[in-house]
Amino acid sequence: MEVLLPKLPSFKFSSPICCCSISTRSSSYVKFGFRRFSSLSVCASTANEAVAEPSLGSPSLGHTTRPHFPILHQEVNGSKLVYLDNAATSQKPTVVLKTLQSYYEAYNSNVHRGIHFLRQVYAKATDQYEAARRKVASFINASDSSEIVFTRNATEAINLVAYSWGLSNLKRDDEIILTVAEHHSAIVPWQLLAQKVGAVLKFVNLNQYEIPDMDKLKELLSRKTKLVVVHHVSNVLASVLPVRDIANWAHDVGAKVLVDACQSVPHMTVDVHSLNVDFLVASSHKMCGPTGVGFLYGKIDLLSSMPPFLGGGEMISDVFLDHSTYAEPPSRFEAGTPAIGEAIGLGAAIDYLSGIGMQTIHDYEVELGRYLYERLLSIPNIRIYGPAPSEKIKRAALCSFNVENIHATDLATFLDQQHGVAIRSGHHCTQPLHRYLGVNASARASLYFYNTKEDVDNFIQALNDTVNFFSSFK
Repeated sequence: MEVLLPKLPSFKFSSPICCCSISTRSSSYVKFGFRRFSSLSVCASTANEAVAEPSLGSPSLGHTTRPHFPILHQEVNGSKLVYLDNAATSQKPTVVLKTLQSYYEAYNSNVHRGIHFLRQVYAKATDQYEAARRKVASFINASDSSEIVFTRNATEAINLVAYSWGLSNLKRDDEIILTVAEHHSAIVPWQLLAQKVGAVLKFVNLNQYEIPDMDKLKELLSRKTKLVVVHHVSNVLASVLPVRDIANWAHDVGAKVLVDACQSVPHMTVDVHSLNVDFLVASSHKMCGPTGVGFLYGKIDLLSSMPPFLGGGEMISDVFLDHSTYAEPPSRFEAGTPAIGEAIGLGAAIDYLSGIGMQTIHDYEVELGRYLYERLLSIPNIRIYGPAPSEKIKRAALCSFNVENIHATDLATFLDQQHGVAIRSGHHCTQPLHRYLGVNASARASLYFYNTKEDVDNFIQALNDTVNFFSSFK
């Protein structure tokens, strides 16, 4: 549908396409005359003012790494792309792209099998695939690479734990503790499991700082608690949970701990040995690696006690007509042909991140994230979710927010179409959290180490223009 407004660009209204990125129900509407619209896509484009050049002196980490990411060097509707949707997925450096290309061009083969004349190719594919596993283990300080299971993504990794460990260990009235801020992928598998075995899910609400309440979590722990499922870093609140403390409290009552580390492993040093967690999951695509691969870390004694998740080739020891025996971990949980090229690409991404240094990345993002938070406070009628940064409270480099009387999807669409600024809108796969906060959607700007203060400045300038535009219709 086309709507022409006098003295304004032409607008095209389109339907939402992703339940996690766009909310189909508006809590607020922008009024255009006598009609109301909740999902706005701006067709006409106007260029941003020129992006500010970095100031004199030493270039920032963002400025030095941006040349490694080809996708960032393009224009969107006549404006230079400002990519601030890194909590959804990260962009890929050239070295990862070349690694994938090299695999498919030079040594594409299945792994752990084959003696044909291309056996040297097969051997290289297997070596590189297993090298990637060792790189993941080293990156998170696992005791051995056998504690790393490659999966399609973090979601599959959580489901693996639910259906393998969960079905074998949980029974009626056992309790699983989660927080209201968990991603859907850390809630739904346990709901399905609870329905099967009669387990009980208990949820921790937020405290006054909009952080999951750790005092409440401790109160909920009991001998009935068999599992605690928590995020390390919230993809909405930007809060960072004390995972090591949580693990200690849970172990005191005999419970296991599963950590969703999708928003922490790409941004900070994560040491599973120090954290003492039982399971931890993460996704490649959020840490400069390819899509289609993630990993599960599990303590080897737990993995060794768990039955297979999927049946088929590769995960077996011997197959008979009436029964089968199974391989040791991690092969037991990697049925069929794995995502070989993607795993090798993840290994290249880890090499790239390690070359920069995770502490260097974290320190830079803490500074840039604080800058983003402070600049957003200049926007009239804005509500930023999660804790305010302070000496005691550290925020991740992302901000979820709403502006009064303007729907998040309208903001995000205008920013994209008119200014080339890419942010996220919707419930971010955290509908329970958004209901708790009293909204059905929020906008989210999320940073990575290749972003700069100029990116933030351009975003704030574009957001001010966007807010002024919608405010003119009140």
